[in-house]
Formats: sequence, C-alpha cells, structure tokens
Amino acid sequence: MNARTSGDVQRPSNAFRTNIQVRFADTDALGHLNNGSFVIYSETARLEFARRLLGAGSRALILAHLSVDFRRQVRYDEPVHVYTWIERIGRTSAALRQTVYAHEALAADVKSVIVSFDYTAQQPTGWTDDARAAMLPYQHDRDMAS
Repeated sequence: MNARTSGDVQRPSNAFRTNIQVRFADTDALGHLNNGSFVIYSETARLEFARRLLGAGSRALILAHLSVDFRRQVRYDEPVHVYTWIERIGRTSAALRQTVYAHEALAADVKSVIVSFDYTAQQPTGWTDDARAAMLPYQHDRDMAS
C-alpha cells in the first residue's frame, strides 16, 4: 500500500478527504484558527466519512474518545482539508485517525474512537456485516507512526 508521510504520521493513499469551509468565526483576534475549530473540523470529516460508509447507520454512533495533537498555527485565509481512515475495527468500536491540513501542510493529528450504539437499549452493539464490509477498505491497522 502506498502511504504519504506528514510529520510522523503516514496517511494511506486511499484516505477519505473532506474539504473544510473555514469561517471567520473560527478565528481569534489575530486571525488564527481557534484550537476548538480543529475539533469541529475533525467532527465534520468524521461524520461525512461515516455517512458515506454507513448511510443511515451513521446515526447509531457515539464518540468515545478524542485527542488532538496540534502541529502548527493556521490562519483564516488558508484552505483546510481533513483526511480520515480507520486504524482498527473492533466488535463494537472503530479507532479512527485523521490529519488536518492547511495549505497542504500538516496542522493537526486527530485520534478518535467511535462506537456502534443502540440508543434504545443504551448500550454498544456489534457492527453489522454490511457496516464492517463498508469500513474494511479504509482500515489500515498497523501503527501508522514512524
């Protein structure tokens, strides 16, 4: 598999790309993106990725973990996009990796865990065979750090 290296993260060549519309409200007084904006951008990309793969099943997900490593400041006028892929698929959860780019330079690394969840029973539920099959092409389950 081909991978692209950015900092210490290798992005798979088939990672899912989401272009982000940066809003003026995402910035501070100096025109830098607020750190919280990276969380919103990763959420936007994560939800678009889930909807594309799982369709209506994407509504049965919860976020169990989120961590962000900031790599550089981003200014309002920089084009931003997020790449998303799956590191691991478990029985009820999936570990995701995301990289946020601005002007093609790595701006943040994001790790998250999503869980298939039954909101009526209020408990995790196993992935369906269809969901697992949709996720497998985006799974790259080895350690992506160099």
